[in-house]
Amino acid sequence: MSKHPIFRDYLEKPIPEIFKAAELLSKAVDAHIGGDPRTANNLLKLADYPEIYDWTERLWGKNSFRRHYELDEPLPIIPKEERLKPRMPRAAHKREIIERDGYYCRFCGIPVIPREVCKFLVELYPEAMRWGPANKDRHTALLAMDMVFDHVLPHSRGGSSYPNNMVVACQPCNCGRMENTLEEMGMSDPMTREMKIGSWDGLTRLLKT
Repeated sequence: MSKHPIFRDYLEKPIPEIFKAAELLSKAVDAHIGGDPRTANNLLKLADYPEIYDWTERLWGKNSFRRHYELDEPLPIIPKEERLKPRMPRAAHKREIIERDGYYCRFCGIPVIPREVCKFLVELYPEAMRWGPANKDRHTALLAMDMVFDHVLPHSRGGSSYPNNMVVACQPCNCGRMENTLEEMGMSDPMTREMKIGSWDGLTRLLKT
């Protein structure tokens, strides 16, 4: 452990394959909507980059390197029964957070996909969108781009589940930080950074067909 945090924007720099996979997934969804499931299936398979799995493992794997800083006065972990309620944002607050953040991880900036879209893709294309019991058995793009709502100040350290303390995040960034504060992980506050702006819709158009 170090006593001198070096503030960074992300735990692990995103790799190009994640963004290439997002392009392939988007084209696959367009092919599906256009009535071409064969092309969609092939594109979904191509998006399953092994390099993405390696990236996720560096964030949350058993041999991952989580840089942690020892603070003089760290925030205590609050007993579960004393933590602020609700544990996660309500539906209206989730919509507000998405409207503000879009479908991008506010920590590392990668495009993310809501879980209901991920599940629908797996149902539509079970061969291409492999989803086994272990991470190594899962489609790497869905594994990395799984969207969650993350507490900026961890819930266990006193953070609320209101939009002013919640951001859209990818599952690897969320799990890689766990219940550590930003300062303990040497990370900058995503709320103070310029937001990523783009046309990525989280593939939600698939649910409208």
